[in-house]
Formats: sequence, C-alpha cells, structure tokens
Amino acid sequence: MEDVTAGFIGFGLIGGSIARAMKLRFENTNIIAFNYYKDRANTNLDMALEDGTIDLISTDLAKDFRQCDIIFLCCPVLTNIQYLQELKNIIKPTCIITDVGSVKGNIHKAVQELNMNPYFIGGHPMAGSEKTGYANSNAIILENAYYILTPSDQIEQHKIDFLYNLVKRIGSIPLIIDANEHDDVVAAISHVPHLIASSLVTMVKESDDPDEKMRLLAAGGFKDITRIASSSPIMWQNICLTNTESIRKFLECYISTLTRINRALSDCDETYLYDFFESAREYRDNIPTKKVGMLKQVYEVYLDIFDETGAIATIATILASNNISIKNIGIIHNREFEEGVLRIELYDEESSMKAVTLLEKYRYTVYARK
Repeated sequence: MEDVTAGFIGFGLIGGSIARAMKLRFENTNIIAFNYYKDRANTNLDMALEDGTIDLISTDLAKDFRQCDIIFLCCPVLTNIQYLQELKNIIKPTCIITDVGSVKGNIHKAVQELNMNPYFIGGHPMAGSEKTGYANSNAIILENAYYILTPSDQIEQHKIDFLYNLVKRIGSIPLIIDANEHDDVVAAISHVPHLIASSLVTMVKESDDPDEKMRLLAAGGFKDITRIASSSPIMWQNICLTNTESIRKFLECYISTLTRINRALSDCDETYLYDFFESAREYRDNIPTKKVGMLKQVYEVYLDIFDETGAIATIATILASNNISIKNIGIIHNREFEEGVLRIELYDEESSMKAVTLLEKYRYTVYARK
C-alpha cells in the first residue's frame, strides 16, 4: 500500500480530500489526475500539482492510467458511468475501480453490463462541506466519517481488504454493505428528508398571505427542519432521477405515517399521539452525534444577551480574538421553541465547544444545541 499509484477522474472537494489524505498517510503514493478538458487548463489540477498533492496531470487515459493500482471516479454519477467504458480495456488485472457517488444502484448496473465486476467496489464517503472545489479540500474532512463500500459480487476478497484498509488509514470508518441496501439507507435518511424539507417550505410559501407573516415568523424549529432545502437544486434533481425506486418506497412509508397521524387527529386519539411523539423523541435522542452522517451537522450556540449597543460586536470580538471563526450570527425573534436570544453558527465541533467554554467564562448564559 505504501507504493500505490492512484488515478483520479474528477478532482473537486471529495476527490481532492481523498488525494490529500493518501499523500499524508502513504509516503510513496503516486497520484495521477485526469484533465478531461484536454485542450485547456484545469485550475484545480494546476493547484494540486503545485502544492504536491498530485504527481502528474494526464490528458491520455489509455497511456497514463494503465499503471494505476486504484482509480477513483469523482465526477457526477452519470459521468462516472461514461468513464467506465473508456477504462475497461485500459486497466491492468489487479486494478480496483471505485467511485464516490451518493447513489450506487445505477453504477453497479453499468458495471454488470460491462462485465467489470472483478474490478469494481462502490464507494460513498459520507463527508462534505457547503464549499466546493479542490481549494476547499482537506484530509480532515474524511476523518471519523463513515465511508461506505459496496463491493461487486465477483471481486476478489484481497481487493476488498485493500480498499477497506486504505479507507481506515486515511482516517475514515469503512462500512461494507450491499449496493441496493445502501440506496435504501440514503433514501430514508437523506433523500426523502430533503424532499420533505422542500415540501414544507413550499407548503408555507403557498399558504402565506400577501404580507408574508409566515415567512416573517418562520424561525426556530421551522428553520432547523427545513435547513437542507437550501441545497443545490441541480444536485437533488439528479439524485431523485438516479435513486427513484428507493426514494419512492420510503416516500410512500412517510405518507403512510402522515395518514396515521391525520387519522389520530381526526379521532382525537390521545394515546396514539403521545406514543408517536414519545417514540420519535426517544429514537432521535439516541442518534449518535460524534460520527459524521449523511446530513451535514450544524454547530450552533445560543445565548442570552442584553439589548444594548455593541452587545453582538462584543461577542464577535471575544470569539475572533480567540481564533474562533463565526459562520453565521443573528437575533432569534421567534423563541417559542428556542432558548437564547442570539444564535451563533460555527464551522466545526471543536469551535463550538471552545465557544461555549469561552462565553461561559465571560458570564454569558449559553445553550448548546444537541
């Protein structure tokens, strides 16, 4: 593993982060990145070559990717599938091909049709950032994040072991599951929640009056549960079109749950309603917070402040002087379900914990969100 030659097709946030982590952990790793523009420069690759993350920018797959021990497909899902055909007659027998897409069923189907099962292990690092591109990549993004592997049915065990150990060495937590099960899991915990969040926003938008009172008062809990509706429309359109079967299955489950709730409301079934909320509360409170999951975690701190000139500026100065960067900050006007007047969003857990300790030291009443 110390002398691996790794090829990358696609070199943005995730591809760049994997490459950085491999360079950090494996001393003699040789990394080749493909410039699919061919006739013009690729800024991401030029930057990575300059900082030493990659060793070669390739414009010829047939020539340069024959030597690869492992190839990472880091483009959008449908683009990754297109490159499989090109790689089929290039790769050596011992090569592993893997991807980083959030949907696995369609690429596994393409692998099957191309008779490339002996080479392919699906991959899905459950990590990311609201920022994109190689410039925002970092090996730390992958640390303690689940990295799902979905091996093809004909691939040899030693290849699975190789990628499993590579994922562990770069700091992630490998988890091997079936490709179809993967698509069900991500549909339930990520894809359907995005649809629900967007549907809730649409419901409020279409129900609001001309004065937009709902939008004015939409704070606290509503903004929390609909936060993910701010994601890229193009990305989620593609996800819905590539994981349609699993999404529809769990969307129907959700609709069934809403139907039962609606019936309980109609019947004034107090026992069902209590059990429903109690069961959901108990399950949600036992969801682990330390590992990185499908939905991006938000690091928030709420605190009480006096309504006086310079109050927010004072807090910002305290945090800045201790090298804590603020991602977002604002007054909470609707506090029916919130504690604290001021909401501060930080970039990571370490900053959040440090901010709580620091603000408590200055006698602020702080409420950290679980």
